[in-house]
Amino acid sequence: MDSITANNGIIHFNDTCFPSINQHLKKKNFSKIFILVDENTHENCLPYFLSKLETDTAIEIIEIEAGEIHKTIDTCVGVWNTLSELDADRKSLLINIGGGVITDLGGFVASTFKRGIAYINVPTSLLAMVDASVGGKTGVDLGHLKNQIGVISTPDIVLIDTQFLNTLPQNQMRSGLAEMLKHGLISNASYWNKFKDLSKLTLDDLDTLIYESVLIKKHVVDADPFENGLRKTLNYGHTLGHAIESYFLSNPDKTTLLHGEAIVIGMVLASYISTELAGFPKETTLEIKNILKGHYGHVEITKDDYPKIMDLLKYDKKNYHGNINFVLLEAIGKPKIDCLVEDKIILDAFEFYAG
Repeated sequence: MDSITANNGIIHFNDTCFPSINQHLKKKNFSKIFILVDENTHENCLPYFLSKLETDTAIEIIEIEAGEIHKTIDTCVGVWNTLSELDADRKSLLINIGGGVITDLGGFVASTFKRGIAYINVPTSLLAMVDASVGGKTGVDLGHLKNQIGVISTPDIVLIDTQFLNTLPQNQMRSGLAEMLKHGLISNASYWNKFKDLSKLTLDDLDTLIYESVLIKKHVVDADPFENGLRKTLNYGHTLGHAIESYFLSNPDKTTLLHGEAIVIGMVLASYISTELAGFPKETTLEIKNILKGHYGHVEITKDDYPKIMDLLKYDKKNYHGNINFVLLEAIGKPKIDCLVEDKIILDAFEFYAG
């Protein structure tokens, strides 16, 4: 697979990953290399990565706790302090090895430490490969509110080595698949149709689909790097999906949802709203609901939950002038941005999901 240039950085795939990073390290002559991991990627991914790395530059490992709950400014402060204590300077390099939490947080840490040091992302989850790998979004959560603090900053290199997927549990694979399904819905029916029967997918198919998904996101981000228009389409299913994810994360009576699990619910809700407001075919909405619930199952959301989730919509990053802005679909591959939705239709969408 050919490498992809995106946002002044380069994304390498599989066989090209380690020759490329080793050449980059030799060319740049960094003063010190820091590798950010969590306890899972430290154990399951770091040994493989280090066995492929060729450099005489000193390497320091920084480990943080795993999970979305640790994607906070407090964690950043800990990493910044560690970098400072270990004499990181402006010519240091931070390599982030992990899922979206590590690449988002690590990118933010690198972009702000000493006003910016170089960094490389090594996504090890399917979600991070197809979503966090492109676009340069970095940041952390503010309490239970998703990605409220951050900057757009491009890593020097992204290495997508699907060998890392062998370390993932099934629920994490399904979480990443949700973003690929979203790419199909907002871009073209042909890509969406490839996911209708997952039982027919092989590992070789997955490599190709990851590559296609990265290209879809790259096309959108290249056209609108700072999310003024087209890039908003990547938020399909995320307005309610993020609110659901935040609500389940903050509610001790709920089982925490992975990002993709919440976004799947958001996409079912957005499809219903699209039918009501944007002329999206009802039969396609029913198909989307059946396919997504068939792959991901049903999550219990009660009528008492509805207003609490809807109250979180005011924190969505697409909002302005007090308006909550949805991304809807007029057809598969034909998204519509900045759509206003009445509360009653949102409530009806929840009932549609529940049915």
